[in-house]
Amino acid sequence: MKVLVVGGGGREHALCWKLKRSDSVGEVICAPGNPGISREARCVNIAADDIVGLMALATTEKPDLVVVGPEVPLVAGLGNQLREAGFAVFGPDKAAANLEGSKSFSKRLMHEAGVPTARFEVHVDVEEAVETIRSWGAPIVIKASGLAAGKGVIVAQTEKEAIAAARDMLAGNAFGEAGSQVIIEECLVGEEASCLFIVSGDTILPLASSQDHKALLDGDKGPNTGGMGAYSPAPCVTDAVADEVLETIAKPIIAALKKKGAEFIGILYAGVMLTKDGVKTLEFNVRFGDPECQPLMSRLKSDLGEVLLAAAEKRLDGVELEWDAGTALCVVVSSEGYPADFKKGQPIGGLDAVEASGATVFHAGTAEKDGAIVNTGGRVLGVTAVAVSAKEAQRKVYTALESLDWPGGFYRRDIGYRAVAQEEQAD
Repeated sequence: MKVLVVGGGGREHALCWKLKRSDSVGEVICAPGNPGISREARCVNIAADDIVGLMALATTEKPDLVVVGPEVPLVAGLGNQLREAGFAVFGPDKAAANLEGSKSFSKRLMHEAGVPTARFEVHVDVEEAVETIRSWGAPIVIKASGLAAGKGVIVAQTEKEAIAAARDMLAGNAFGEAGSQVIIEECLVGEEASCLFIVSGDTILPLASSQDHKALLDGDKGPNTGGMGAYSPAPCVTDAVADEVLETIAKPIIAALKKKGAEFIGILYAGVMLTKDGVKTLEFNVRFGDPECQPLMSRLKSDLGEVLLAAAEKRLDGVELEWDAGTALCVVVSSEGYPADFKKGQPIGGLDAVEASGATVFHAGTAEKDGAIVNTGGRVLGVTAVAVSAKEAQRKVYTALESLDWPGGFYRRDIGYRAVAQEEQAD
């Protein structure tokens, strides 16, 4: 079959990479794609938020399946328009995508559905937000309600920091329209994990567990980012934890959406915290996580095209997924200065040598200029490897990264440290 993938980041590179290796798939098209994706798919330069352009492309190409990678076109209603035009689509409609598009909607729906989550309040007035912060104390979490590319969450360690964050969002316009409402949450303590599900109506199929490192610096220090690396499986997600997430989080939220007339077809991503009081929901996304998608696709042995088409056509019931028994680990290489200001257009060398060392390089924020690969974004590459253990996968990736020739690149040196420590403890 012919598959159209929408997007041009690391997640979409991993999806195109896996789809190309699926027996059910004859051709992969990606809009807009990137230089890495162009090795796996035919790239068409139409932006992921250009709904009119994407609809025209689908009409011309007539794909058997459209896979929408990023959240922005989903929140804008691309899924609705494609389905109305008769296409098989993997990605939720606008009403269901609001689960990620509006954190205030998401938190209220969790409350209605009885999904365990942190205590919260929604504010549009700066002084009322400040009053809540002073009443609750710190540490405390301040979130922009709308889409902020993974950067609209501040885990404030002091009241002063929290008040500054709330003022920045509500009065300073730090995140534009996304920050016109803020969520103030209690700060949950525990280990964080990513639990993803393929959802098709009433059928919910869990993916392998994964864990993302959102903090910029080693030891999970520094500001939050969109993700500096991830690995799968996550040892903290035991079978019991996986069952708890499915029964108390995934099933109730999908049922609550359905009650509001929003049927979900696509990826439900539950970011969860494993606390001493049980599993609690941090956030929902309505697409594959980036960088979690890279290790998940690296471990998946099933035919991705078949699975996603079955979901799009509501034939998911009875489908089982097969996974590599080892660990896949992805280290994100970012532009120095991310998540603040950084220089673009820097040449990146050594990519073939990195892959020759046994890793796969997924492109996230790159372009081709004068025959060279250059950086265009904050998170630029996702260097990923699969091995028999987390320790070996970690060693493999960091050894491969020694061949990277990019002085302006930055990456954490400890991705997967929790899983490695657990393995060493078991030995």
